[in-house]
Amino acid sequence: MADAGTTPTTRGGPRARPAKAGTTGTAGTRRRASHSMEAVVSEAVVLLDEAGEAALTFRALAARLGGGVGSIYWYVSSKDELVDRAADHVLAGVLAATEGATGGADPVDDVRAIAVTFFDAVAARPWLGAYFLRDSGLQPNALLLYERLGRQVMRLDLTPRQCFHAVSAVMGYVIGTAADLGRHPQAGGAEQAERDGNVAEFADEWRALDPETFPFVHHIVEEFAVHQDAEQFRAGLDLLLTGLRLQAGR
Repeated sequence: MADAGTTPTTRGGPRARPAKAGTTGTAGTRRRASHSMEAVVSEAVVLLDEAGEAALTFRALAARLGGGVGSIYWYVSSKDELVDRAADHVLAGVLAATEGATGGADPVDDVRAIAVTFFDAVAARPWLGAYFLRDSGLQPNALLLYERLGRQVMRLDLTPRQCFHAVSAVMGYVIGTAADLGRHPQAGGAEQAERDGNVAEFADEWRALDPETFPFVHHIVEEFAVHQDAEQFRAGLDLLLTGLRLQAGR
């Protein structure tokens, strides 16, 4: 059951805007756009996922939706607003997926479950991390996700400062690591082969280094050569959460 006050929300509907040329009806009133906020934001997410933020233009979005550029202005006033709403649309899914990660026997386990789900969303969408909680007025789901994570930390009976630092550390680690991994190929097939090839190339270069100058690099190079990014993320998260357990005396 979702914790009270952190149920995913949706917002939308046409917004009153000045009429543009070619958008008035026979009586001089503006024609209603043929889309919906849900359709506009959902298609924006698709464009962002396919080709990144640079590919998301009102012209490209209107072409995908089958309307004119002016119709997009019924719903959003700028590209920044559109990407903010697209990010929040994705985070509604993260909230839905973590409804069960609240109120469990171990608050730290709940924190971990929320963090891993959030990480998976950002790693799959490199554009998402930069827009998380950028505008809480347009991103209620982002604020609700922050609240959901914070409520689990509050159950550890830490001070307000300790709670703030804990949530900030977890969020920063999730977003930073996921955004970095998102810059590199993560999918299967050819992209996975490219990623594996890059890792193998680096590993060969490290093996060739002087072991007296780089003893640590030689110590870990074989692990690096076969590491999996998701496993590496979870290992780092567990180190962070171990510190949280120690601080909470658990």
